[in-house]
Amino acid sequence: MAEPAAPPRAGALRRLRPSGALAGVVPFFAYTTVFLIVPTAVVVIGAFLDADNRFTLGNLEALTEPSVVRGLTQSVILSAVTSLVGALVGGVLAYAVSTAREGSVTRRFFTSLCGVLAQFGGVALAFAFIASFSAQGLLSVLLGRVGLGTGSGLWLYEWDRGLVLVYLYFQIPLMLIVFLPAVEGLRPQWREATETLGGTTWTYWRRVAGPILMPSFVGAALLLFTNAFSAYSTAKALVSQANPLLPLQIGSSLSSEVILGQENAGKAMALEMVLVVAVVMVLYAWLDRRAGRWMR
Repeated sequence: MAEPAAPPRAGALRRLRPSGALAGVVPFFAYTTVFLIVPTAVVVIGAFLDADNRFTLGNLEALTEPSVVRGLTQSVILSAVTSLVGALVGGVLAYAVSTAREGSVTRRFFTSLCGVLAQFGGVALAFAFIASFSAQGLLSVLLGRVGLGTGSGLWLYEWDRGLVLVYLYFQIPLMLIVFLPAVEGLRPQWREATETLGGTTWTYWRRVAGPILMPSFVGAALLLFTNAFSAYSTAKALVSQANPLLPLQIGSSLSSEVILGQENAGKAMALEMVLVVAVVMVLYAWLDRRAGRWMR
């Protein structure tokens, strides 16, 4: 005899019973709340408060100052250049690594190396470049002995030359890690079908692989842009004067170098960065979802 069905009330209570899987995500939500949601709320609210915690739009006037506009412009230029170069070089390297045999020593070596280099930044990275490329750096001295000296080494401390090279150090490995799964998602049958229909390698990349990889490529480039745009420690360790980038201006404003009565101007600049990053990440999420249709 079949067992009687459970009463509707019992079934509803069973569905409302907390699942054990929810307990596993509680630390994640706690971490996100403490280190993301709360700081963002502090920035957004503080950008519209004066020194007496009264509502004001005066902090937003700091965004129109020439130094702040110049900092934002130079930050965008630096992030765009390093993301574009990093995406192109990292994309080529990702394709080269994808041609290696699955599980080979070559593939494991490059993926592990890029995983380390992508996370190597901050003061340690700045010190490594100073020790290598400054006026008395190891590589500068060695190149000088063979007549290929790098000059005084002051270029290393400029935002449009030194920081570009330093940022590419972690941008290129990050691109390989992010873009490699998309390249590996290309199916051999697509190339075989192209060749069967009389297409060349150029036809395959222009009409098949290129359009499929383009959303993932642009999305990865946007991720690199966000990574460079929000970088602080490396630039702070290399550039100690003039604060040519917006993150450095925010750091100075929030520490002690502020104008009397505009203590929250730094939060207004931080809000500007949050808005830029939010727009970029929305575009990245849209492109990632579109690229996922081909990689399923």
